[in-house]
Amino acid sequence: MSNPYMRKPVLAGVDQNSLGEAAMASMIAKIIASGLHGLAFSPYMDGQDNLCDVSAEQIRARMTLMAPYTEWIRTFACTRGNELAPGIARDLGLNTLVGIWIDDDKARNELELANGIEIAKRGEADILAVGNEVLLREELTEDELIDYIRRVKAEVDVPVGYVDAYFLFENHPRIADACDVILANCYPFWEGYPIEHAHIYMREMYRRAEKVAKGKPVIIAETGWPDVGTAENSAMPSRLNAMKYFIDAVQWTRKEGIDLFYFSGFDEAWKVEKEGDVGAYWGLWDKDGRPKYYSK
Repeated sequence: MSNPYMRKPVLAGVDQNSLGEAAMASMIAKIIASGLHGLAFSPYMDGQDNLCDVSAEQIRARMTLMAPYTEWIRTFACTRGNELAPGIARDLGLNTLVGIWIDDDKARNELELANGIEIAKRGEADILAVGNEVLLREELTEDELIDYIRRVKAEVDVPVGYVDAYFLFENHPRIADACDVILANCYPFWEGYPIEHAHIYMREMYRRAEKVAKGKPVIIAETGWPDVGTAENSAMPSRLNAMKYFIDAVQWTRKEGIDLFYFSGFDEAWKVEKEGDVGAYWGLWDKDGRPKYYSK
């Protein structure tokens, strides 16, 4: 397994805003070939959603496509077959940010926590994330979330954090205090920022999370830009905008030594129901595992 803290080089190049599509495609191919820090992983295929059970074979097939291009995989749940993903990632030589999905289903939460703790005890998790945007969805109280985080911390020997929008750590400093690591989602797109200003704002999002972390590590758990769909105020989905955003996000985080999990590995059709037409088009690869922004 490669050193999870080994930084990739910042590739030389001119400002991507002055590049055409072909030049950006070439730059993206080089960036991806050099290896990303981390990618968000979902095993779901067409006709499936996050309520489906997934097999080890399907997880391995999807993850194998991504494995040559990243050092870390981020998963989102520990039930319905997703609990198999960290072990498969280990087999493929990958480090893991393992997500424990919690929401207002308290019975399922207990199964998620038990599975996540067992995954860590088997040595298949490098970081555990207890919850993803629970506060944003207003499914649990601050005290309930802190209780879950503390319960997991008491059982494992790996860093434990929580994933949410950067500003919710500002709004809930007790959550930040309970975490070993701050896992901040930074999405200029969802706040309607035009691509010309998106990267400046993404950097501000990170710095704001860094302030509330009080010296703890801060990881960008998600950021990305869709290439198809309806605009979010001044944020326009397009192929060129998605390419520009990816290049700048990866180059800046490499330069600053910031760990970044890009969202996402694959396009996912099922997300349209939850996020509108843009939901299906955040991947670096399409739903069938083909690169979207460059040719092999």
